[in-house]
Order: sequence, then structure tokens, then C-alpha cells
Amino acid sequence: MYKNKTIVEYFILEGFSYSPELQIMVFVVVLFIYLIVFGGNMMILILICLERHLHTPMYFFLANLSIVDIFFTISVLHKIFTNFMTGDKTVSFHGCMIQSFTAGSFTIHELYILTAMSFDRYVAICVPLRYQLVMNQRTCVALASLCWSLGFISICPHTLLLSGFSCYTSIEVNHFLCDIILLMKMTCSDTSVLEILFVIEGWLLFTISPFILTFVPYIFIIIAIMKIRTTTGRSKAFYTCSSHFTIVILLYTMNVMQYMIPINLEYKKLYTLINTVVVPLLNPLIYSLKNKDIKNALRKRRTFWCNRSVLLIHF
Repeated sequence: MYKNKTIVEYFILEGFSYSPELQIMVFVVVLFIYLIVFGGNMMILILICLERHLHTPMYFFLANLSIVDIFFTISVLHKIFTNFMTGDKTVSFHGCMIQSFTAGSFTIHELYILTAMSFDRYVAICVPLRYQLVMNQRTCVALASLCWSLGFISICPHTLLLSGFSCYTSIEVNHFLCDIILLMKMTCSDTSVLEILFVIEGWLLFTISPFILTFVPYIFIIIAIMKIRTTTGRSKAFYTCSSHFTIVILLYTMNVMQYMIPINLEYKKLYTLINTVVVPLLNPLIYSLKNKDIKNALRKRRTFWCNRSVLLIHF
């Protein structure tokens, strides 16, 4: 039996257990990265919307990925900014449940959108002659809708069950966000149903499944690339999917470090922070620096606005 049982109406997010000076430095660094994440992903979204030659399946899914990164970062980091600026580390019970839901759902969104992107790369490289037929607008919208639906539907049962628990051993959460697994360990209610749900749905359906569905197409992609006779052709084929593959490797590595390896809680918070800000930061950086279409579109828009500025100054 638990000795200290509390019916909670709010939680206290302890955040990072650093000195005030280090917390200021962490806040400044996180804020700086957040601004780059928001600006970079918004830039990609705007470019894809404005440039007609970017209205292709690959960039359609990239736009969805940028939307996920923006909202995922906002849902997690807004409490860090609020807590630091106001000094109030409390979050209401319902606010905590909402953050658990949004953080979990956007994580699953990203995993499945990356899965859809790997399928797109498989069709483009392995069956290029049927690419336009397979990856038509209807297919792309259906895949994107499925990815978004899975993210919201999958986390709903976990959040609903957790929100029904009013008894907790403490109101102090040793984290900078309302982590659903940490809250489950803190409750003094019966969590057997929630634990079974995590194993069956969380790991099998929404962790292992997207992992397999993401990496299996790359096995066929690598086989298809190795059959290309020319070195130039192989390099071009590798180049078209290297950006996406880099993001996939990094994201799954961070998820493994965050959830599957037993580590000190302070290190777990660090990996969560990396997963929250660094991975969304690398998405626009990698796709912008390595992608010729994005760079050309950005150069074209920059020239367009420079010319307009010159004309306005002239008149």
C-alpha cells in the first residue's frame, strides 16, 4: 500500500535540477533552437505552398512532417517557457492530461508520416514507371489522413484511462512535461489495464509496426539501387532518400534511448529534450541543405522579394 495518497487538482513540473545560472543558459539555448525550428518548418511549409513544382507526393508528406514538428514542439516547450518567465511551475490536472495527449499523439504522427515517406521513396525508386499512378493525389491524402487518425486514436485510450486516476503518491513530477509513463508510475490507482494497453497497442501497433513498415521498404530500395549499373545513377538514387533515412535513424535512436533503455531520470529528460527540439530542428536543416528543389525555391523567392524591394525603393 502507498502511505501518501493525494487527490490532485494540479501538478508541479520540477524541470531540470540545475543551478539558476544553468537553467538560464538552458532556457536561452532551447528558446533559440525553438525559434529556428518554428522558422525553418514554416519556411518549408510556405515554399511548398507557393511553388507549384513542389506540389509532389514527397513534398506533400514533408509539409505534413513540418506541421507535426511545429505543433509537437509547441505542445512540449510552452510550459518550459511559461514556467521560466512566471516562476509558476504548476500545471492543472486537465492541462497535464492535454499535454500528455498532444505530446504522445504528435510523436505517433511523426513515426507514421515517416513511414508514408518511406513508402513514397520505395515506389519512386523500385517502380518508377508506376509512380504517378500509385502515388496520386487520392493516395497521398488517404495516407496522410490515416497517419493523423492513428496518432489521435491510438493515444486516446491511454489518456482517458489516465485522466480517470485521481489518486497520486505526489503532485511533484520530476520532468519538464507531463510524461504519460511517469504519471502512470506515480498513480496509486490500479494501472494493470493501462499497462496491458501499453504493451499491446503502444509497443506492438504503434512502435514496432511503424519501425518495420519504415525500414522494410529501405531493404528493397537498397537492393534496387545496387542493381543500377552506373555509379552516377546509384549516387542519385541514394541522394533522393538519404535525407529521409537520416531523420528516421535519428528519431528511432532517440526513442529507444528515451523509452527502452533504463537510464537515470536526468539523462532521460535530456534525451526527451533532444527528441523535442533537435529532431524537429534537423528536419528543416537537412531537407533544406541537402535538397536542391528546396534550395532553388528558396533562392527564387529570395530573388523575387529582393527585386520587389528594389522596385519599391525606386518608386
